[in-house]
Amino acid sequence: MASTSPPRILFTVDVEEFDTALEYGHDLSLTDQIAVSTKGLRLLAERFEALNARTTLFTTANYALHEPALMQQLARRHEIASHGYFHTTFEPGDLAKSKQALETLLGKPVRGFRRARMGDTNPDEVADAGYVYNSSLHPTFIPGRYNHWGEPRLPFREQSVWQIPASVTPRLRLPLFWLSLKNFPFALYKQLCLETLRADGYVNLYVHPWEFTDLSAFDKIPTYVKRYSDHELLDRVEALLRFLRQHGEYATMGEFAETLESKV
Repeated sequence: MASTSPPRILFTVDVEEFDTALEYGHDLSLTDQIAVSTKGLRLLAERFEALNARTTLFTTANYALHEPALMQQLARRHEIASHGYFHTTFEPGDLAKSKQALETLLGKPVRGFRRARMGDTNPDEVADAGYVYNSSLHPTFIPGRYNHWGEPRLPFREQSVWQIPASVTPRLRLPLFWLSLKNFPFALYKQLCLETLRADGYVNLYVHPWEFTDLSAFDKIPTYVKRYSDHELLDRVEALLRFLRQHGEYATMGEFAETLESKV
């Protein structure tokens, strides 16, 4: 994307119940799922504060309603967007329901949506719910999840809504999502992010708060999922953001959507 503005660093967070533990066979109450995510979110927010970085937090309404004071506090600095109502289930009505719940809680508009696990969502339903942008597309192939290899890499219009895909590399479409941050050699991962930032004019990355807690007790979760958790991952994220800041500027997804709209 040719642009005269500085490249934008969109480092986003999918704030949700820690139902990944359930997915791999652990028995964890909702209270404990929320607590794990809250611990990680607080630690990650401290790093954002140290870096003077603003981000977009895609939160489920269910999580936000369990942690209202924390979400209201974070909304003073960061953008809050919808991650659906629940993380485990989705119904089309959740698009408007989650948006309304978050707007009531925060007292400000919610402009963006990202479906849990990057699931497909009807563009008409996203538009009808009143969203400005959707960041649910991951234009690559993730075995066992989805194959979006042929979808656009760069932002495009779906009805009245901007679809802002998660970043993949320009040629090979290597994913730059949370699992890559954990499992690629870090020097390589940083270089791939930089190449994508320069080629596209932005980079759209995402992580989850529960990754930033000690996951060693969850023995059923595969190593590739829980590698570099806790402070090791916090340090890795901080190093990545300090590195990318030399080549661009932090932005929220909503701010980036406004730049797209201004070019139409």
